[in-house]
Amino acid sequence: MRFSRTAAVRTPADIAVMRRAGRVVAEMHERIRAAIGPGVTTGALDRIGRDVLRERGATSNFLGYHGFPAVICASPNSMVVHGIPSDEVVLRESDIVSIDCGAVVDGWHGDAAFTAPVGDVSTEARHLIEVADASLDAAIAVMVAGNHLGDIGHAVESVARAAGLSVVEGYTGHAIGRAMHESPNVPNVGRPGGGARLRVGNVLAVEPMLVVGEPHTDVLDDEWSVVTADGSWAAHVEHTIAITERGPEVLTRP
Repeated sequence: MRFSRTAAVRTPADIAVMRRAGRVVAEMHERIRAAIGPGVTTGALDRIGRDVLRERGATSNFLGYHGFPAVICASPNSMVVHGIPSDEVVLRESDIVSIDCGAVVDGWHGDAAFTAPVGDVSTEARHLIEVADASLDAAIAVMVAGNHLGDIGHAVESVARAAGLSVVEGYTGHAIGRAMHESPNVPNVGRPGGGARLRVGNVLAVEPMLVVGEPHTDVLDDEWSVVTADGSWAAHVEHTIAITERGPEVLTRP
């Protein structure tokens, strides 16, 4: 994993365009979240994402990425990330589903994910989602100039472990800019003060992936869908965050 490299420094003008891309992603999230419910297919959610991109004059950084066939990843229950949307995947009462999507505006990228309940869910499932959200908030809070990549991972890991959850092994966040995935990787575990130093102008996509059970995963035969090896449920959340002189700015919030 590439944790020692320093992320590129973006200008205020660069970040202004990334903010526009982030707002498109935020609208995709808002409209997809509102549509999630029992009986809805993940294929229908993908079409909502396509509608937003078209209406806002943005393009997808997911569609065609290494051959990926959709503009969102939709990953229910024990699927951690990279689920392919389909009209054959029907969400059921008490499921959870993670939605990951992005947008490109004038060559600059945004990327974010959320996990949502489908109808009424178990206490354990709601706890999983709440802790994932809290771990991302904790990570954002330490994203100030002078801190390190390891501080981000430590924040995620500390919240997860305190709540009795595991951090998925082998998957990380990333720097983002003119490409969706840039160096360095952004860990979800770490040692305070470890890794590259954070600087004003860095823009990072931080994405905790937490599981109820063991942290090990498998990839399905479609060569995309990542599932927990033990079948336990997972939550994935993500924001694109710029480090500014005033502190962290989440670019993928409305």
